Amino acid sequence: MTSGAPTSPYPARPRRSRSRTFLPLGIAAWLVLEIWLLTVVAEAAGGFTVFLLLVAGFALGSVVVKRAGRRAFRKLAEAVQQQQRGEAPTAGGGSEGNGFLMLGGLLLMLPGLVSDAVGLLLLIPPLQKALGRYTERIFARKIREADAGSLGNAFQQARIHRPDGKVVQGEVIRDDAGAAPQEPRPPLNR
Repeated sequence: MTSGAPTSPYPARPRRSRSRTFLPLGIAAWLVLEIWLLTVVAEAAGGFTVFLLLVAGFALGSVVVKRAGRRAFRKLAEAVQQQQRGEAPTAGGGSEGNGFLMLGGLLLMLPGLVSDAVGLLLLIPPLQKALGRYTERIFARKIREADAGSLGNAFQQARIHRPDGKVVQGEVIRDDAGAAPQEPRPPLNR
């Protein structure tokens, strides 16, 4: 005998991770803190001083992002040239820290004092190297913990599962080079 509750044809939604649950709350708390700090500094030093701090942070951040972007592009061009000459590109190439430089510059460009402080901290080279090693360890651990093939098949799995839960299976059949070309199919939107 079945219960009176209707069953849904859709599978149950997976639970949200803690980070997805608390991330909006963290962003809201950060924004409130930034606004509160700006008002405290404005009361103590004046509104024009706060305006100058925000403009200086934006200008410094844009210079940092531009410099890091140019350096990353130059390293990429050098690696491509080395590969075209048949040489093996050097690992790293001295470009480590460009991501943290760009992140620091972007945080400096955001209006707020906490983001400026974090952005300035990210411009310190020893801190960049320490954060780089930490993120490499975390990333390597997450890759080891992931199921075999879960990252490689992620796009394929996303394409073949339909919203109604059905899986569309098929295979690609390629014509041989010697076969006669077929006429193009008519469009499907008639």
